[in-house]
Amino acid sequence: MILLFLILILLAGGALAWITGKWSDLLPRVISLVALSLDLILLIAIYNGQSAAGNNSWWIDYRVDWIPTFGISLHLAIDGLSMLLLALTMFIGLVSVLISWKEIHEKTGFFHFNILWILSGISGVFLSMDLFLFYFFWELMLVPMYFLISIWGHENRIYASYKFFIYTQASGLLMFLSIIALYFIHGRSTGIYTFDYIQLLGTTMAPTVAFILMSGFLAAFLVKLPVVPFHNWLPDAHTEAPTAGSVILAGLLLKTGAYGLIRFVLPLFPEASVTFAPAGMILGVIGILYGAKLAFAQTDLKRLVAYTSVSHMGFVILGVYAFNEIAMQGVVVQMIAHALSTGALFILVGQLYERIHTRDMDRMGGLWKQVPVMGATGIIFAMASLGLPGLGNFIAEFLILAGTFQASILMTCLACAGLVAATIYSLRIVQKVFLGKEKTTWNISDLSVREKIISASLVITLVYLGMLPQQVIDTAKPSVLKSLNSIEQTRSQNTGKPTGEASIWCDEINTDGASAKYLKCKLW
Repeated sequence: MILLFLILILLAGGALAWITGKWSDLLPRVISLVALSLDLILLIAIYNGQSAAGNNSWWIDYRVDWIPTFGISLHLAIDGLSMLLLALTMFIGLVSVLISWKEIHEKTGFFHFNILWILSGISGVFLSMDLFLFYFFWELMLVPMYFLISIWGHENRIYASYKFFIYTQASGLLMFLSIIALYFIHGRSTGIYTFDYIQLLGTTMAPTVAFILMSGFLAAFLVKLPVVPFHNWLPDAHTEAPTAGSVILAGLLLKTGAYGLIRFVLPLFPEASVTFAPAGMILGVIGILYGAKLAFAQTDLKRLVAYTSVSHMGFVILGVYAFNEIAMQGVVVQMIAHALSTGALFILVGQLYERIHTRDMDRMGGLWKQVPVMGATGIIFAMASLGLPGLGNFIAEFLILAGTFQASILMTCLACAGLVAATIYSLRIVQKVFLGKEKTTWNISDLSVREKIISASLVITLVYLGMLPQQVIDTAKPSVLKSLNSIEQTRSQNTGKPTGEASIWCDEINTDGASAKYLKCKLW
């Protein structure tokens, strides 16, 4: 039941933080740190146990009946992909609590209640193997984030929270309709009515029906990523949310959309995914270029960082629909690297806003003289965002582009232009905020000890991911191959060629009039 404890600890910690917040502002903060630390310790124990066992299937698979009459079970499972994203969830959660230590002064208990319940919903999404349970946790993330934006957000927070709620709720309902339809289609074809993910794999249905059902899942996942043109909610939500809300949005909520594509869309609808792949790659390239253009056009620093997420998530959908292991490994690394680098930039914006009470870059400039430590960390995070070698984002984008090159040279070349655009807007951040001419005289302090610890932890993690990514790649590999296996089988049926982990297939051909043989090989 260790997987269930991962969720229950956060739920119980959130309730306890809300209760104790009536008497003390400190207790909810401490309770949040303890709950997240306990979950992180449990994850370390699971990882160490798996490393010793050396099993490449599901690490832990826990299942008990919940509503057996309707085929609903409490089915939780963890593998390498889930482990990486859960570890990221707890780490970003700890960072969010620490950066809110002095920022939040009102309704502290309820604030930390919402933080922990959002994280519990995200954890449930990464663990659920029952589609009804998955949808339950998908919606559980929504309400606490709505409160987080609407209560502790900035001036236009009510509008932003409504927009966030409508976009995500409407797209989630479309996914729920697809889940119900898949439930009945599987039940009528097999006689077994169930929401269990494992049993629903390979459900027989007409290609048109499969594409329609996949579209419902895509609606939820592409909105959450977000993919252009479903991105309109993101800049407003990021801009108006408190710093912790922006970090969780960028670092974790967007990743649930990418996770949904890898875990559910490709294995459940392989033929429909192959059909959608060209459009998916085009949407990815559009997101990369359009998001970068909009980022460069912003004068609000927080809104600029928000649009960089649209651009970076374009690489994710591009890599997913390239349908090969290299690109998919890049997607996994991108999910982690983007969470760290963009989350760090949002933290930087929050630290600046607390000191100068503005996000207008036209009023900034020349801040390096007063805040050299903040300036140094800001440059590192900006360089990570543009994909500097030695940092995590470079590994991610290199793998995605290398894998995409096998699928489409044109899409790869267009996506490379996004790297140039990322360099432009990242250097613009450094120039407009820390360098350049001082436009306003500010008397501000540099990072405190707590803020230095937060920034240092993010820098160290980004450097580690950039210099030693193999551990992440090896951990995610079995999950990536499982997700791609259904696509390879579909391609094999369509082409008559054998499938496997190799990226090429070869036919041995006898030459006419000679005893020599040669191999005719083609990219697979």
